[in-house]
Amino acid sequence: MTFVLPVRAAAAAKPSDWTGHDTRLLLVALAGIALIVVLIAAFDMHPFLALILGSALVGFGSGVASGDVIANFEDGVGKTLMEVGLLIALGAMLGKLLAESGGADQVVETLVSRAGKRMVPWAIALVAVIVGLPMFFEIGLVLLLPVIVLVAKRSDLPLMRVAIPALAGLSVLHGLVPPHPGPLIAISAVKADLGVTLGLGILVAIPTAIICGPLFSYVAARWVPVGPPESAGGLQTGGERARSDEVTRPPSFAVTLGTILFPVVLMLIRAVTDLVWPDAKNGWKSLADFLGEPLVALTLAVLLAMLTFGYAVGFNGKQITERFGAGLGPIAAILLIVGAGGGFKQTLIGAGVGDSIAKAANDTGLSVLVIGYLLAVALRLATGSATVATTTAAGIVAPLAHGVPSTHLALLALAIGCGSLFLSHVNDAGFWLVNQSFRLSVGDTFKTWSVMETLISLVGFGFVSLLWLVT
Repeated sequence: MTFVLPVRAAAAAKPSDWTGHDTRLLLVALAGIALIVVLIAAFDMHPFLALILGSALVGFGSGVASGDVIANFEDGVGKTLMEVGLLIALGAMLGKLLAESGGADQVVETLVSRAGKRMVPWAIALVAVIVGLPMFFEIGLVLLLPVIVLVAKRSDLPLMRVAIPALAGLSVLHGLVPPHPGPLIAISAVKADLGVTLGLGILVAIPTAIICGPLFSYVAARWVPVGPPESAGGLQTGGERARSDEVTRPPSFAVTLGTILFPVVLMLIRAVTDLVWPDAKNGWKSLADFLGEPLVALTLAVLLAMLTFGYAVGFNGKQITERFGAGLGPIAAILLIVGAGGGFKQTLIGAGVGDSIAKAANDTGLSVLVIGYLLAVALRLATGSATVATTTAAGIVAPLAHGVPSTHLALLALAIGCGSLFLSHVNDAGFWLVNQSFRLSVGDTFKTWSVMETLISLVGFGFVSLLWLVT
């Protein structure tokens, strides 16, 4: 076992070119965030409108031309909905059939009966980790949403005892484990070894998911003692059972689990082929890349669900279509709010807030590991984008990591990933997705989701720092 002193950045740092405009940008960004919180919490304004007004304050207050203020917001809305909007819609369609066919009942009854009430949060966390291996956070959430709500109803557990373990499992995997985009960006920027980072990422992710999921859920349930919503993300879950009376042959547990995991498997195959044969160009690799694309995988999953959760249980084509329509209608508000969150994020980025924060890292003289983490934290807080935080932070610290051992390069990439998860709030589309999916107030979302994300960031960085010292 060898000990390596942390690499210092002071020698490589350049003089800061911080200006009064940078100070103005940070103050305006804080004012925009405060305005959104006050409008929603104190005046009960719809989050969609509050996010528009907050974006306008940031855009005009930072001195951006009026045309660019509008363009930045529209660009952010478009990019966000392009990335997750279609996936949320497909997930809602799949979730509606999963619930009304009785498939969600099968999963819930199996989890509750076999795991026992005390072990339900642990079982949900394990399912979330499996689903989260190849999937983006948003896709995993919309797939697991009906299961989370029904497990909470059937087990008579507080909502947060079930939701937090699922959210933690999905978030930890998304931020720390390749082939998710954040870790891959950091790996590429600092030139870390993919295999080493993957192994260390899993080593850090497992205990982090346990601490911030099932264990933290005890605290979260006391802070926010709410029950499962009657409807969540377009899925009606009222009553003891969500299954439709028209179902004649409910799907078995094996069929239900196979349908849920079908898109997971497709994405996992793509991830494995990308890791094993990153530069290969052949028909099988192209097919795996195509089928593992999230949009394709979820579309195929919906088509499969039409058979397993539709025709096979007794629905006809018209009844399936009606259920798709019923699942899509209620998610309109969620899509608008998530899109507006992306618009606010892009407004901050377009104003140059991220660049201003990057300047502040130059003269710190801290360990490159600490700089990478703190820089990602600051960019995450300012822009709301984990990807922007990871990309910018990794690009800044990459020159400072020259000569660092391979294992430490991997840990540096993971530290940046941990920082990019810190304190999700109103400028993060994920904040609004959780807020609307579980019908939480803004305050309750901060006390559960935001605290959980911060805990993941701190606990994960703690494990990364420990590995840095002992390797």
